[in-house]
Amino acid sequence: MSRWKPDARGRLEQAAYELFRDRGYEQTTVAEIADHAGLTERTFFRHFADKREVLFGGTAIVQDAMLRALEDSSSTLPSIEAVRNAICATARIMRGRRELARERARVIAVHADLQERELIKRKLLTTSLARGLQGRGVSEGAANLAAEVGIAVFYVSFGRWLAEPGEREFEELVHEGFEEWKVVSSGR
Repeated sequence: MSRWKPDARGRLEQAAYELFRDRGYEQTTVAEIADHAGLTERTFFRHFADKREVLFGGTAIVQDAMLRALEDSSSTLPSIEAVRNAICATARIMRGRRELARERARVIAVHADLQERELIKRKLLTTSLARGLQGRGVSEGAANLAAEVGIAVFYVSFGRWLAEPGEREFEELVHEGFEEWKVVSSGR
């Protein structure tokens, strides 16, 4: 594969997931990932700090999309609906990436240190969302609660999306999750 082809980051990500699946996460080296992608180790390190970052490098993208959607929500919109908008924006990022997300989940599921990193990511997203809500004038306690609910809906919906054999989009499952939350929170 020619070293000058575009989308080096995407090629590295795809190569890493293939090797993680075929050889195992722990047995796969950065050099092997770069070689499998037809790139150099130096190129790998331009895009990722280490091989863990292949799994978590998209966190900033998710966080940015979430906060941008929150900021774009009408100031008159109830907080939980603004959170729904923010979570749906993150779900849209995942379009066409279900198989890659499944591979990522499989790798994380068998490594305690990666599970810990996933929990840190979840806390980061929750804290960011709560701060964004506070920036909209929501009290700290209410912002924390709404953010926890929103991120919980995100992760429950994400799990369903990965497990589902159908073609429903992640965003549709997020909407369902928020509707389920409304039912649960109303005491029905």
